[in-house]
Formats: sequence, C-alpha cells, structure tokens
Amino acid sequence: MLAKRIIPCLDIRHGKVVKGRNFEGVRDVADPVELARFYNESGADELVFYDITASFEERKLLSDTLIKVASEIFIPLTVGGGINTVDDFERVLDCGADKVSVNSGAIKNPALIEEAAKKYGDQCVVLSMDVKRCDGKFMLFSKGGREYTGIDALEWAYRGQETGAGELVVNSIDTDGVKSGFDLEMLAAIGKRCHIPIIASGGAGKGEDFLTLFREIPAVDAGLAASVFHFRTVDIKELKLMLNNNNIPMRI
Repeated sequence: MLAKRIIPCLDIRHGKVVKGRNFEGVRDVADPVELARFYNESGADELVFYDITASFEERKLLSDTLIKVASEIFIPLTVGGGINTVDDFERVLDCGADKVSVNSGAIKNPALIEEAAKKYGDQCVVLSMDVKRCDGKFMLFSKGGREYTGIDALEWAYRGQETGAGELVVNSIDTDGVKSGFDLEMLAAIGKRCHIPIIASGGAGKGEDFLTLFREIPAVDAGLAASVFHFRTVDIKELKLMLNNNNIPMRI
C-alpha cells in the first residue's frame, strides 16, 4: 500500500495566511513564508498554496509571495488561485510550483485541464473542487465557494479525471473550519467514481479525524488541513507516528 500524505494548506489573502469557517469569516493568521518554513521542517509531505481571492477579484496570483514561499521549502508545492489559461500554469511553475491547482478556471473553460495535461503532464494538473450539499446532492461552487454553478460535483470529478487531471482536491464547504471531521459521505461518493489520487480537505479538528478518514475511505490518498496545523492543535510529526502505529502507512 502506498504511503498516505499529510498536507498543510496556506490560504493566502493580500499576502497573509488566513482562515475562516464554511468559507466565511476569514481572518489573518500568519506570515506565509514563516509558516512554509515551519511546515518544511515539521514533516509535512507536501504544501498547498491557494491565493483564495484571485479568481473572485479576477486578477493574477500573487507571484512575489509564491516565489518567497517556494524558496523556503524542499517538499512538493501545489499552487492555485486565478489559474485560467495554460500561460497561467507556466507562470506559476516558473515561480517554483511543482503542481498547479485549477478550480474556477476549469469551470469557465473545461478544456483547460486537457490542454495543461498535454503540455505539462497529468501529474502536474490538480483539479480542486469546492463542494456543498444542495437539496441532497453534492454540487460544485466556484470563486472560492461564492458562486453556485449548478454542476453535479460527482460528474465533474469524473470528467476532470477523464480529461487529464492527475489528482483531485475535494474541499467540503459544509465541514470547512468546523473541526468535526472530514466529510466522509462526500469523499466516499467521489472515491467510487474516480481512481486518481484524492486529497480530502475540510473538517479536521484532531489527529483522530485523519485516522478515521484513512480507515473509512481507503480511496483517499491524503488529508489536507489548515487551522489545526497553523495553531499547533495537531503536530504533524506526532500525527504521522500515531497513524503509522495504527497501520496507516506514512513517510516518517
């Protein structure tokens, strides 16, 4: 069995790491460069960098901040926010990203996934999805969870896989920042549709939530979280040792 991954996430707004709940009430938390340096040293398997208002504000991602973050770490870096064209992929990769996460840009132009995968390889293309329950269905939202798209999230995940995405990041708006555990029902539904790696995001409140995630949903390859790591509620090295001791393979 492949080792599972633990991935902290930097949600960036105006050059600062921020955090909210259910994608609302966002507040400043820390300096991204300092936090990136901390995660590089703390045993994180990868790091995710999201410029969370780039799509909503219809602007380019904050390249200066990204370059500084990339220079501090030696673990894989996934970057997203304001990715709308293949040129945006190139610009972000040139700034130090290893993988590029696309969300709203792919909703506006579904061909972007295939175009980027053909040019850079599917291992470079990450499809990020903000998902919320609406009338009993898992539905896709865009622009940082602000806009309802009317698109079925399960169908969208499958379509992304088939057109070239090498990985899915599944963000649950319902559990984001609530700290009551990952959205297992949603993740199981997507896991039944897709065979590419799935990164679960939204809801982690304690180390045991990661154990439940990996035990209950074997299709999930990684757990992503923000505030539990930012505020040191969960220590990544201790978390990975606990998971490994409970027969969840980890890179120690």
